[in-house]
Order: sequence, then C-alpha cells, then structure tokens
Amino acid sequence: MKERIIFIVNPISGHHDKSKFPAIVESLIDKNKYDYTIAFTEYGGHAKELTTNAIADGFDEIAAVGGDGTINEVATTMIGSEQTFAVVPYGSGNGLARHLHLPLKPEKIITEIINKGIKSKIDTAKVNGVPYISIAGVGFDALIADYFAKDPNRGFRTYVKFITEEYPRFKESDYTLILDDNEKIECKALFIAFANSNQFGYNAKVSPHASLNDGLLDVCIFKKPNLLEVGFVAERLMTSRIDKTHFVDIHKASKIKVIREKDEVVNIDGEAVMMSKDVTVEINKLSLNILLPNYI
Repeated sequence: MKERIIFIVNPISGHHDKSKFPAIVESLIDKNKYDYTIAFTEYGGHAKELTTNAIADGFDEIAAVGGDGTINEVATTMIGSEQTFAVVPYGSGNGLARHLHLPLKPEKIITEIINKGIKSKIDTAKVNGVPYISIAGVGFDALIADYFAKDPNRGFRTYVKFITEEYPRFKESDYTLILDDNEKIECKALFIAFANSNQFGYNAKVSPHASLNDGLLDVCIFKKPNLLEVGFVAERLMTSRIDKTHFVDIHKASKIKVIREKDEVVNIDGEAVMMSKDVTVEINKLSLNILLPNYI
C-alpha cells in the first residue's frame, strides 16, 4: 500500500523561489511509494494548522518546505505523533538540515531522503513548556534573535549587522544553573545555549558534538571575548572547534533550571519569546519520528 505524504510549503520563507517546487516533486518523487499532496501556507501560524490537520487526516509523512521557522513550526506540532517528519530546507541558516547532513537542494531531498531515506527518532526539548528542536538560549543570542525577527531582511548579513552593532555595548549577565536537580553552577555569561543539535545555522557550531538522540542537552556557557578576540572565536565557531577554547564551558543534562536577573526574551530555535526570569529547560527523549539519510 502506498504511503501518503504532504508537503507544507511556506512560499515566502528564506526569500527563495518555491514556485517550481511542485514540478520538482511531480518529476522526482517515487510514485510507486507515495501519493502526495502539496499545501501552501497563507499566513503566520498556518503551517501549524496544516500540520494538525494532516495528523488528523492520517498522513504517513509530513514534510516542511521552508526556512528554520517553518521547519520548527511543523516539527514541534508533530512531537509525540505517529507521523514521520521530513525536512526540505529552503532557508538561509538551515541549522537542523546541516546538523543532519541533509542535502540542501530540493531535488536531492526528494531523490535521496524522501524516496530512499530511513525512519528514525530524535530528541526534542522544551523551555517552560514551549517546544523546540535544535537550540534555545538566554542572553546575547536571544537579543539578536529578537532583533532579527523584527527585521524584514533575512540572511547571514542581517545577523552579522546586529551582532556588530550590539556586541560592544552588551554586558554579561549573572546566571544560576541547576542541572538535573543536582549540580549548581553560578556563572557570568555572554549567553547560554541549550543545544539539542550542534549549530545555530550557517554551520556556526555552538556545540560540535551535540547529539539529537542521546537524551541530553549540551549546556554551553559562553564568556564574552574582547573585541580583539572576536575574530578568533568566530573562526572557531565556523570550524567546529569552539569547544577547544576557554571561551565556552559545556555541560550535559536532561533538565536545567535557569535563574536570571530579570524577565527577558529566550531564543527558541531562532524565535524570541518573552519569559519570566526563572526558566526550566527539559529534554523529551526520542519524541519525533524523522526521515534521515541512509548514509549516516
């Protein structure tokens, strides 16, 4: 019996033209394996609605076609469901896709992942009950996520612009972390990332050895480099060597309580969400079914 797959497409995410995507699917998908449907989002939050309906309708696979925001919206809606999630990256950062070693061309996603991929399970996580897939964070990265979300221009240059403008005047904050209701850490940090996957996107690997299926989050406490050291740190981020520097301390835990100085935004997979000063971050083990390459 054929499987039913729906592609949920955000036509404007990532500023990439997706008008040819239906033709790509029609020409390349294995029609002996699948009956497919394509649905385009029409407004903010529509991907979540379409995903909820697809689950209720009994689709076997649900594919998110868009940037990291669209992928997060579909994937988090699917947590705990029987359906299998698939990533079709059309964004600029493509953090989850890069972590999973997925091809970044839609044609190869169809032929190598949709047609021939294997079904597996990955961990997800949540911050004060708000689910995420890849990375959450407090501090400087959350501030940048907030500015980025409000800017109509997307892409790596926009990130660099905000980082360059805000970094010199941003001061480290004091945090108390309680790991697994046991270990207590008092620290001053530029930001703290709670990494399920290894990177923010663009191959900027905040925790190079983070795993999506180990049942743990990498708690990455970043110190603030001086301006002369920023280039060195950026190079180490982009070459998977940041963990070899003294600018970050990495711990592992399945539950983290964070006590901050005040209510502030939290970065949740690139989206800035205002939360109370005390937040709890927890892993949700092997809670999302996903299509992966058969070569990893």
